[in-house]
Amino acid sequence: MAKPGATGLTRVIHATGYSMQGLGSAWRHEAAFRQELILILLLTPLAFVVGHDLLQSLLLIALAWLVVIVEIINSAIEAVVDRIGHERHELSGRAKDLGSAAVFLTLALNGVVWCALAGRNLFGLW
Repeated sequence: MAKPGATGLTRVIHATGYSMQGLGSAWRHEAAFRQELILILLLTPLAFVVGHDLLQSLLLIALAWLVVIVEIINSAIEAVVDRIGHERHELSGRAKDLGSAAVFLTLALNGVVWCALAGRNLFGLW
């Protein structure tokens, strides 16, 4: 059964508004989000220097944005866990740690791909 509410273009408009609220909330409340977003602004032009062609440049930009996307998901997990309560619980800690690990792995993936392409395209390695 479908959820009651807006449909069609009205639903899209409402969903866009909720997404903008989420981005605003991330900017206001999450220092890591702000830092990663600023890093993307710096890395985007660099992607066109490091990338050998458009596809490589787009890969580097997409991976950089993936960090921010995973950071938002991690922040959502943390918000839900904190909403439930601040007392220590093994499952709450595990949920937060797993979200953090997802961000870490996404950052590591970025590092590997950026270094590999920079090494190959800029320094003639591999």
